Formats: sequence, C-alpha cells, structure tokens
Amino acid sequence: MSETEGAMLPERTRVLVVDDEPAICRALSIALTRAGYDVLTAQSGDAALSMLAAERVDVMVIDLRIPDTRGDVVFELAAATHPHLRHQTLFMTGDISEKAHKLILSCKCPSVRKPFELRELITAVAALAPRRARDIRDQSA
Repeated sequence: MSETEGAMLPERTRVLVVDDEPAICRALSIALTRAGYDVLTAQSGDAALSMLAAERVDVMVIDLRIPDTRGDVVFELAAATHPHLRHQTLFMTGDISEKAHKLILSCKCPSVRKPFELRELITAVAALAPRRARDIRDQSA
C-alpha cells in the first residue's frame, strides 16, 4: 500500500473502557473491536488517567465504581483535559447513588445498568461516536 493510500484510510473511533473487572474489560474490548472501534482498556482510574495523558480517545466507557479513583473523579479529570468527553462518555454501573445520578443528569451522558446486553452498550457507544466515524461506518455498510 502506498503512503497516499494509507493516508486515505479513515481513522477508527478510539474507545477507552475503564472497569476494574478484567472480564468486563475483555468482553467489551472484543465486542467493540468487532463493531469496528479501536479499543483501549484500563482496570483502574489511575491507569485510565495515564492513558488519557498519552492517547487520543474519542469515547470513554466508564464504570462509576472503581476502587482506586472513582469513576466520577476520572470523568471530571478526563473532561477537564479532553472537553469532548464531557458529552462523549457512557457510564456503566450496577447501582446508582444520588451523587452518580446527579452527575449523569448534569452531563447528559447516557448510562447502562449492569448487567447489560452487549448490543445495548454498542448502540450507546455508536450514538456517542464522533460524526465522522459514524459517516465512515455508514458508507462501509
């Protein structure tokens, strides 16, 4: 492939999955990769923040209950340095505290309750993906 052909290839949407449960990270990585996304995973809030400092991320999927750095704290720090994530984040949680509920309402980000269907989560990520990525996927379908 020539350099110009490589430059014409569309960039895939990059999704950062943040969950302290390795099985959930693995399952979401496989499902989202099959759906056409580039996927990064972090199993702690600190790891997620390190990745965000070094990597371009278009969409973040984050569990609100992470032992080291809570999901709401990671979200606020991520949105401070990557403003688009304030509206391109999907929250996952098994139970929603009043604080978490207020956060989700204030940022108008979608959320899915654990346990969730993979199809439901992929549909939610697709709705958050940047417009150019949706157009590319629609053209290739």
